Amino acid sequence: MHCVQLIFCSLCLAADVIMWKEWHLPCGVIVVATVAWLLFERTGLPFLTICSDVMLIMIVWLFIRANYAVITDRQFEELPELVLSEEMVNSAAASFRAKVNSILLMAHDITFGKDFRLFFQVVLGLWLFSIVGSVVSFFTLAYIGTIISVIISALYSRHEKHIDRFAGFVHRRFSRQYTIVDDDYVRRPPQRTSIDKDE
Repeated sequence: MHCVQLIFCSLCLAADVIMWKEWHLPCGVIVVATVAWLLFERTGLPFLTICSDVMLIMIVWLFIRANYAVITDRQFEELPELVLSEEMVNSAAASFRAKVNSILLMAHDITFGKDFRLFFQVVLGLWLFSIVGSVVSFFTLAYIGTIISVIISALYSRHEKHIDRFAGFVHRRFSRQYTIVDDDYVRRPPQRTSIDKDE
């Protein structure tokens, strides 16, 4: 039961951050993301080392605090016991299995050339990821994604009409170009050469 409440509270907190309901939460996320990015990118410390050191400090602090409370006969507030229910694990496993099966089906369709549109989208996406990955590191990309996800919702709620109009314009232009490419090169039947006609 505690785990379900924890997940619900986490979702509510995430919604508050994204919608900027309380300004100190998104600002805190931006500050923490910036400090983490500076720590990983500028100091050159390995990710695993920093995570291990932070976990070590947290465990030692909790251990010392609990023992100090016992020695001084103070009431130590107990941490909630986190237990995953079988129903929750089965639901997560079923959801994960469905996603993996859909990815495998897409890979099958791409491999056998059944869906050129999907093949084109995957190739374009992987090519863009390759270009971005050669320019910036993973942590810089994660930092940029975090900052954009926090800021973009505030900008969208403030300038919703202009953004919707511009997005519709860009979507129409890309759809028109894609239709031209699809009609001219993808769906057009292969033309027979003069040798095929003679036979």
